[in-house]
Amino acid sequence: MSTADRRVVIVGYPDVELLDVACPGDAFASANRAGAAPPYSVELVTSRGATIRSSCGIALVAQRALEQVAGPVDTLIVAGGHGHIAASEDRRIVAQISRIARDSRRIVSICTGVSLLAAAGLVDGKRVATHWQHAAQIAARFPAVVVDPVPLYISDGRLHTSAGVTSALDLSLSLIADDHGPTLARKVAQTLVTYLHRRGDQAQISMFLAATPPGDRVVRDLLGYIAGNLAADLSAPALASRAGISVRHLRRLFVNQLDTTPGRYVRAARTEAVAQLLTSSDLPLDTIARRCGFGTTETLRQAFRDRYGANPTRQRLTANLPTISTTPR
Repeated sequence: MSTADRRVVIVGYPDVELLDVACPGDAFASANRAGAAPPYSVELVTSRGATIRSSCGIALVAQRALEQVAGPVDTLIVAGGHGHIAASEDRRIVAQISRIARDSRRIVSICTGVSLLAAAGLVDGKRVATHWQHAAQIAARFPAVVVDPVPLYISDGRLHTSAGVTSALDLSLSLIADDHGPTLARKVAQTLVTYLHRRGDQAQISMFLAATPPGDRVVRDLLGYIAGNLAADLSAPALASRAGISVRHLRRLFVNQLDTTPGRYVRAARTEAVAQLLTSSDLPLDTIARRCGFGTTETLRQAFRDRYGANPTRQRLTANLPTISTTPR
């Protein structure tokens, strides 16, 4: 490591989530291979330099003891994992994180790693992201922190917090774009076979995953068909014919199972797909309209405005869609 490198320190502990370590580590390493200048130098550190067992059972060997890290540090990353409660209650670990943070340009937490930042007093009065399953627990433990379970990640000055596991990759790509520009971030995303990166304020859970799967098999089958065939004829008569039921019965099933009509569900599904393609591709709007089942770009624009309250072309340029409800309207 040269003095010109961007030093990235990832803090691990027993029962850490492997992806919370690997996603940023691999993203920064890929950035180096793509020509990042200055390059990143990534190291995993643990209390006393101990080898730790990750939550999936794979052992991780530390490159340095947490206690031996001396500044300056470009990016301090605290990983999450099932062991976050024990780690956040370990005064030695928390004290070292607090110390290193003082000499760090950027402070990052992945998933439940935010609980260690909270224990160190680094996020008091801040709005932070974490995995939706752990948000209530962390908020109860640290009432001085505003825990938001919806966004993928939140950037606030030098503080960056993300939701669970793979959202670590989205945040890492965002940090790389901040450091080296969107072109290099795109190269990294292509190398890692992922989106350019999902917006930070995008909801953690897609509408396709948010609700409990419907109990009715006919509805479940139709939802799978809709998701995979957005450009097809998804009118109520076409869906009813596919399911071998009447249009009236189809409507009754959707209202009972999903609290929405078939038409509204299809429109919401198509519009969410548009939002994904706007920020993950360079496809022209008319192509996106055809792929997502909208007859014209004007129909797409109207549906997009109705659901997101925004113009799709403008939002593609800013990549800053507002957080939305995951319930189709």
